[in-house]
Amino acid sequence: MALSFKLLDGVFLSSRCHRQNALHPLLGPLLTDCISKLYSSYRRPGTAPDNTPPWKMNFSFEKGVGEIKKHFGLLKKELVDHWKGPEGYPLDEYLLEQTRVVWEFRSQKDLDKWVVSSDAEIGGKSEAYLKLGKNNQTALLYGTLNTEAPRDGETGYSGYCAMRAKLPKGAFETKKYYDWSNFNSLYLRIRGDGRPWMINIYTNPYFSHQKDDLYNYFMFTRGGPYWQEIKIPFSKFFLSSQGRIQDDQHPLWLDKISTVGFTLGDKADGPFQLEIDFIGLLKDRAHTEEFAYEKYERNPKV
Repeated sequence: MALSFKLLDGVFLSSRCHRQNALHPLLGPLLTDCISKLYSSYRRPGTAPDNTPPWKMNFSFEKGVGEIKKHFGLLKKELVDHWKGPEGYPLDEYLLEQTRVVWEFRSQKDLDKWVVSSDAEIGGKSEAYLKLGKNNQTALLYGTLNTEAPRDGETGYSGYCAMRAKLPKGAFETKKYYDWSNFNSLYLRIRGDGRPWMINIYTNPYFSHQKDDLYNYFMFTRGGPYWQEIKIPFSKFFLSSQGRIQDDQHPLWLDKISTVGFTLGDKADGPFQLEIDFIGLLKDRAHTEEFAYEKYERNPKV
């Protein structure tokens, strides 16, 4: 009887969350506290679940009206950009475009487009922070890496710090993505401290089992006072899932880019820093490689 009760209770909670997810684009600005809890699915081992009733929420009518006005403005911009050309660019400008700056860091508003995380979220001791650099012209990611694993009896490894761009959202919280099919290389200007970093590109998955897929490649910083201009062809990015490189490799889907991130996990305890000027795209006509890794033939002829 207890088991059947738990199952029924789980079905009730699942259906309730499904209804709230469906109403999120409309009620999200009003029910800010309740909706945010739907996306915090991770719970640190050993901590009790949050059983706060759904009716105990923060209700802000003034903030809701402001958010609705903002979303109608975004909807108007999307409609205008759709008629203007691909991604809001005129067709002739889009076809002749050689470079494009996607992210630059000139104000706090630019930093707010990024999320910083570390193993502190799972009980680790690493620390990561993001602030504007000198003269408010760059982003400075800094902190301390600590590989000591949390003593929760479940986590065996620790020691990472990361930053990633927030997922692009359209009007009324609709999911959007970047179309980089007009370019073939990632181009960025950075200044590091000699540590190796992992660049991660997340694409919009076609199927639910692909939600953990990431495309990765390495970025090696020199250290010292001089800036580096790094060009990484998209053909060099390899597919991984949950930290494991996949046997079945295929090229990056450039028309379904969701976000870009940087991860430090070189197992070297101590302070780190990475300064970023801009992150952009490049169309290198001298680069003709389609994919750098061996692919399986799906239906081989016998």
